[in-house]
Amino acid sequence: MVTPTSSSTSPADPSPAVLTVLGELVVDLIPDRSADAGPEGTAPRFVARPGGNALNVAVAAGRLGQPVRLMARFGRGPLAGNLRRHAELSGVDLDGAVDSTDPVSLAVVGLAPDGSADYGFHVLGAADWQWTDAELEAGWSADSRAVHVGSISSWTAPGCEPIAALVERLRAGGTALVSVDPNIRPMLAEGFGNTAADVRRRLDRLVATADVVKVSAEDLAWLEPGTTDLDDAARRWAERGPAVVLLTDGGAPLRVARPGGRLRHLTPPAVQIVDTVGAGDSLAAGFLSGLLRSGVTDRAALEQLTDEALEPIVAEAALVAALACTRVGADPPTRAEVDAARS
Repeated sequence: MVTPTSSSTSPADPSPAVLTVLGELVVDLIPDRSADAGPEGTAPRFVARPGGNALNVAVAAGRLGQPVRLMARFGRGPLAGNLRRHAELSGVDLDGAVDSTDPVSLAVVGLAPDGSADYGFHVLGAADWQWTDAELEAGWSADSRAVHVGSISSWTAPGCEPIAALVERLRAGGTALVSVDPNIRPMLAEGFGNTAADVRRRLDRLVATADVVKVSAEDLAWLEPGTTDLDDAARRWAERGPAVVLLTDGGAPLRVARPGGRLRHLTPPAVQIVDTVGAGDSLAAGFLSGLLRSGVTDRAALEQLTDEALEPIVAEAALVAALACTRVGADPPTRAEVDAARS
């Protein structure tokens, strides 16, 4: 095993490595399958649950015991306080958050019989997309050793441009690992002021700066229509700049690709799926937390990490994601729950 060149705790820096998550907050309206839809079947019941890529990743990391900071724009509305409280209960640092007078984003979730999710969004004018360079500069903390960006906020104007500029500066400075998750939502990627060409161009820019990319087969179906060979896709994405690419495909094997390396497959743990909301976010949180806990806090350390040392980090991340699928909505497991499931 190659010893990483950086450590999450050192005499010069006694504080644990901090993960910063940058992106959106969304209230997910999840169908209540235990309730009827009224006498005419036209009034389904929904439960409002905290969600959104950034909030989900931050909460999942916090529950795993990872020091984590959330840079998000908290909008107004009757459910805004629930989002903030949800983060605080998981130990998420909100010092980098911004209070906004714009509304909170809302997603109406549809669930297929297998638990897979579809989304309808109500996000026009919402707080999440309005990032400025000044807000990001004020909210960024120098003790962060990894930053995760992705989903709607990373490819929607105007805020996507300041986000891309921030991660480019971080990559150039080598001060923090950069993680990117496209997390495509087609109805917003081809609407909401976005075009497919815009979104692909913005994501190309982010992927080129990334050290870690988590991408799903669903993302690829939109980003690269007609792609059928996921092994080849994982290898190609690993040559675009990232040091590690995680390609997920639901319950099928997870693909792990590194530039010039051997493609690896990892079969996710078998669980009874309730729904898949937040599963990919939980996997990203588990993977980044595992890297930081192992002392991998920069690109050089990640590149020197052997496949044998990387494998258990990926395996635990897959377990975190699987456990999240056993619950309603984005409800990731705690460190104690992960340890219990592993043993």
